Amino acid sequence: MDEVQRIELAQLLAGLRREGRQRSGLEPELIPPDRETAYDIARRVEEELGWTVAGWKIAATNTEMQQALRTDQPIYGRVYAPNIRPSPATSKFETLCSPIPEVEFQVRLGSDLPPRETPYSLEEVSEAVASLHPGIELAECRFIHDENFPPLPAILADGSGSATLIFGPAIENWEEKDIAGQVVTLYCDGYEKRSGTAKAAMEHPIVPLTWLANELSRTGIGLTASQMISTGTLTGMLRPEHGQTYRADFGPFGEVVVNLE
Repeated sequence: MDEVQRIELAQLLAGLRREGRQRSGLEPELIPPDRETAYDIARRVEEELGWTVAGWKIAATNTEMQQALRTDQPIYGRVYAPNIRPSPATSKFETLCSPIPEVEFQVRLGSDLPPRETPYSLEEVSEAVASLHPGIELAECRFIHDENFPPLPAILADGSGSATLIFGPAIENWEEKDIAGQVVTLYCDGYEKRSGTAKAAMEHPIVPLTWLANELSRTGIGLTASQMISTGTLTGMLRPEHGQTYRADFGPFGEVVVNLE
């Protein structure tokens, strides 16, 4: 994939995101050949938009999700300001691009994790965390999920389906709580739809967060204080409908609500 094609795809994806619309498929010459190229284009999309990166999303943190997303390792994407919002939140369904509500723990950083030569340890990353929150990621994709849906590298270039993070209140003394073992349940209009635990998604939210810190560091990108990171779905993916309300119940850790009006 040459420089002209990289620029063309970055401009295309930035335009789709800016205009809040989707398209069917992608010309073969614009499909990134590999993960590295795809993430380079995602960085160019950030530059094209000129928007502040207020956070990050992590996906494919377990075998089931990796199979669904056609990958053998976790993936990530940028989340732009002002798409990080407190619960309860409301979004207009008709303005969203195939939204997918995913229940996730979200982490707000209190200090920077800049690029460096040596990998970050779990302890170092944990110390950089200012707060841990219950959350819902409202993922979106700039490609229509039809017979022309492009392969994974095109999705990575689009930010791995990143869109909006909705967070609940900070979990007090989270370091002392059984975060990994807490059952989290997703309700739609009052009916239970899915449940899961962080233990099934790389054991604990700090594990995927450490993976992200090291993956970004390897490519010369750092995490910065105040950024919010969504650490991977605990309840899989499902397709909502217009007018539905989703509530993620984190038990003693609180709840998060999003209404798709």
